[in-house]
Amino acid sequence: MRQPLGTRRHAARMLTVLLLVLAAWVALPAQAATPISVATARATQDGSTATVRGYVVGQPTSSTTVVTSGFPNDYALALADTPGTTDTSRMLYVQIPSAFRSAWGLRSNPSLMGRQIDVTGRLAAYFSRPGLTSSTAFAFASGSTPTDPPPSSGGTGEYDSTYYASAIGKSGGALEAALHTIISSGVTKLSYDAVWNALKVTDRDPANSSRVICLYSGFSLPASDNGGGVDQWNREHVWAKSHGDFGTATGPGTDLHHLRPEDVTVNSARGNLDFDEGGAQNAEAPGNYADADSWEPRDAVKGDVARMIFYMSVRYDGGDGWPDLEVNDLVGNGTSPHIGRLSVLLRWNAEDPPSAFEMRRNDVIYDDYQHNRNPFIDHPEWADSIW
Repeated sequence: MRQPLGTRRHAARMLTVLLLVLAAWVALPAQAATPISVATARATQDGSTATVRGYVVGQPTSSTTVVTSGFPNDYALALADTPGTTDTSRMLYVQIPSAFRSAWGLRSNPSLMGRQIDVTGRLAAYFSRPGLTSSTAFAFASGSTPTDPPPSSGGTGEYDSTYYASAIGKSGGALEAALHTIISSGVTKLSYDAVWNALKVTDRDPANSSRVICLYSGFSLPASDNGGGVDQWNREHVWAKSHGDFGTATGPGTDLHHLRPEDVTVNSARGNLDFDEGGAQNAEAPGNYADADSWEPRDAVKGDVARMIFYMSVRYDGGDGWPDLEVNDLVGNGTSPHIGRLSVLLRWNAEDPPSAFEMRRNDVIYDDYQHNRNPFIDHPEWADSIW
């Protein structure tokens, strides 16, 4: 039976009203997430996404150092709940992705110091401290619209338009191939004896130029006290030379980008183990752990180790008479030209970004010795693009 005309018109009007209400509701702007404090963010390091509100108090350059001037790059911010905070235990370390660095990095924007901002990202460790990583939005806390990443053809580093020009804009295998060509060209190779004196410069203790800093132990030892004695330091191959059996002949065995000073007995304890987490703590160098097939370095140099391994994997591809070195996701690689564990190294690279010490070291090797750079110090994000 057909409904009366009046009833049908009433139903049509009601439907129209409902559709208008629905359209208005859909058109409402999405409500931004309520920002949380730095203290809450520090206590909630569970990998969840959040918007954190805090004051810019400096740039972290290591797990324990935040600089307030002379900013070395645009890679990171430190936030606190009150301006002028100097206690790093009350700070949140914020990773700045490459697309945001020109607008939110302190080297390019030192006037950000003391400003209150909102940052959206993942609550996860950075520099091995409570952090905010993989950030997707930055805004001033006044309520301005979050800043979207500006268009970018690549990084914003000092060497992008010169040294890395042929790599900018590439990703994956194409990026790896371009970087291999770049870091393998015009290289000055050192003898193994020459490495001794080079390490006394590249790894100089910033607090005392007559001493060197050991990689795993963190010991500061007299630069002149190098050799094979129990209390001396010697040359640690971070890519263990037995992984590919390249020895100490000029080439990968003398490449400064993976050679570091280390206490003789701590060096021996690491041996040729792959890199992973877990095991028993080293008695002489607390913070380092080992089991039957892997070595875990102290938190402050986990990223350093990862970036040295990535460099070696890209630099030596088998085309120059040396083994094709490849990082993989295994441990116990033995004498094969492989080192792992890749998934752990990628995480270390993210959690412990380049420190001022590491960046200076890269510059010294480039300027004074080998004349090539470790691209993963200049652009840590390239590791995730390649692997």
